[in-house]
Amino acid sequence: MGSLELLSYHFEDDVLALFKYILTSTYFCFDGQFCKQMEGVALGSPLSPVIANFFMEEFEKKAIEQAAHKPVCCFRYVDDTFVIWPHGQEKLTEFLSHLNGLHNKVQFTMEKEEEGHLPFLDIDIYRKMDGSPGHKVYQKPTHTNLYLRQNSHHHPANKQSVLTSLIHRAKALCDQDSFTQELEFLTTIFKDNGYSPQQIQAMKLATRTAKNNNKSTLTAYIPYTQTTYGRLSRMLAKHNIKCVVLPPRKIFSYLPPVKDAFGLRTLGVYSMPCECSRVFIGQSG
Repeated sequence: MGSLELLSYHFEDDVLALFKYILTSTYFCFDGQFCKQMEGVALGSPLSPVIANFFMEEFEKKAIEQAAHKPVCCFRYVDDTFVIWPHGQEKLTEFLSHLNGLHNKVQFTMEKEEEGHLPFLDIDIYRKMDGSPGHKVYQKPTHTNLYLRQNSHHHPANKQSVLTSLIHRAKALCDQDSFTQELEFLTTIFKDNGYSPQQIQAMKLATRTAKNNNKSTLTAYIPYTQTTYGRLSRMLAKHNIKCVVLPPRKIFSYLPPVKDAFGLRTLGVYSMPCECSRVFIGQSG
């Protein structure tokens, strides 16, 4: 079942017509030629994730209903799925083949538990001694543990946010058994990135007692320069204006775009015929 057919069961004809227009009119320029996308949804379109998720919900429902053996649980986030399977390795392989046989454009790969651990997004699902599942922060083997260093030329708030966000992630993803271990690991990482024990302890306390006491009604976005930013922020604070640091421009922002340029650079009037037998007349200039 295609996306448009699926949408027709849930929306009125006028809304469906809008969906059809957006999903079937994706054009792009490549190597000087204009092309039309024939499969899937457009990359970058705000509607694409919604349509894809809508399709996958129906796909999952159909897949589980038709499966000879069903998982205990099945959770999905975008294109990552977590499944607990109680029927053995052979039946699991059959279930994977069943999923990949439903639609030639939707194919799954499988990663199984190894040595009691299974990564899912940023979470490491591990098996406790009593057999129950636990969870903690997952780090890829290629992760370098390099973050914004303490001596870098950034506003102190940017540096503090590195520490607080990682501590907050540990609280959100770790269970009680693994949180203390993760906090000790983060302390070592912070020290390796140049932060003092006093700064680390202050961030730990700040995450416990964080309160939003900001009463500012206006916001000013200012590029960070070590001396100038501090003076400007103090001056504006007297007028109840909150200052937010703008990060320095990256090299990429200075480079020209690499996409193909659009045509119609010559002045004049042009016509574009439509499938409905009408013609659109426009002017370039």
